[in-house]
Amino acid sequence: MISMAVHRNLLRLRGFCMTPTERVLFHPFMVNGSVASCLRERGESQPPLDWPIRKRIALGAARGLSYLHDHCDPKIIHRDVKAANILLDEEFEAVVGDFGLAKLMDYKDTHVTTSVRRTIGHIAPEYLSTGRASEKTDVFGYGVMLLELINGRSAFDLARLANDDDFMLFDWVKGLLKEKKLETLVDANLHGYYVDEEVEQLMQVALLCTQTSPMERPKMSDVVRMLEGDGLAERWKAWQKKEMFRQEVNHTPTTQILIASLPIQLPISDPLNCPVQDDPSMALLLAHNI
Repeated sequence: MISMAVHRNLLRLRGFCMTPTERVLFHPFMVNGSVASCLRERGESQPPLDWPIRKRIALGAARGLSYLHDHCDPKIIHRDVKAANILLDEEFEAVVGDFGLAKLMDYKDTHVTTSVRRTIGHIAPEYLSTGRASEKTDVFGYGVMLLELINGRSAFDLARLANDDDFMLFDWVKGLLKEKKLETLVDANLHGYYVDEEVEQLMQVALLCTQTSPMERPKMSDVVRMLEGDGLAERWKAWQKKEMFRQEVNHTPTTQILIASLPIQLPISDPLNCPVQDDPSMALLLAHNI
């Protein structure tokens, strides 16, 4: 499976060796370690990843994952996309590695069902609850990795910083981005040497990738295009409209939602006294909202 994937941003398989007790794979040595080690395990003499390098890593990792999803037949789902599995070569080019959990997926399928063996904190909610992995599972992991790349902290540390759990972390990030508090979102080790607009764009991509619904997440090929400057503004604007609608619905009493949805006038004092038996769709609406 690994030998099928040949791309600049994927870890190449150079060879393998099998003995009665061992199975060994041979890969090129990545002299600069991983994104995780460069962000959180670097020595005092090692400079932090600068902003241009972080942007290049984001794009390179996206290109590698896009190749797995769209140019391999059958497509390959990585299933463990995280900062520790994005390796860096001598030029700090991103190389997606560790295919130990990868699964082959027929193009006519929408998902594969497996046991959950990923790193907690990077797991997409639908994978955690059902064990069903898809290319959108990788997109979620990429979005979390992107947040770590921008901020420097692990997903766990970011959740603690947000004083909440993993899933509410994204609401915290949304709030800071809306208020343009970039100094809280960006790695302090950069000492302000970054471009505000580029930070906002990468954060927008990360939030689009970590949406709860897998259907609403972009494909990795779309992520590549957005990072290259094509289509992000339009997609972000559409996402903002959806967010505004969700917030309005969440702050609207159920009775008001029902009345607004029904095609007939009802007295507010008795919103459920209506002939739903004549319209199954109305019965479904009421059942969903009660």
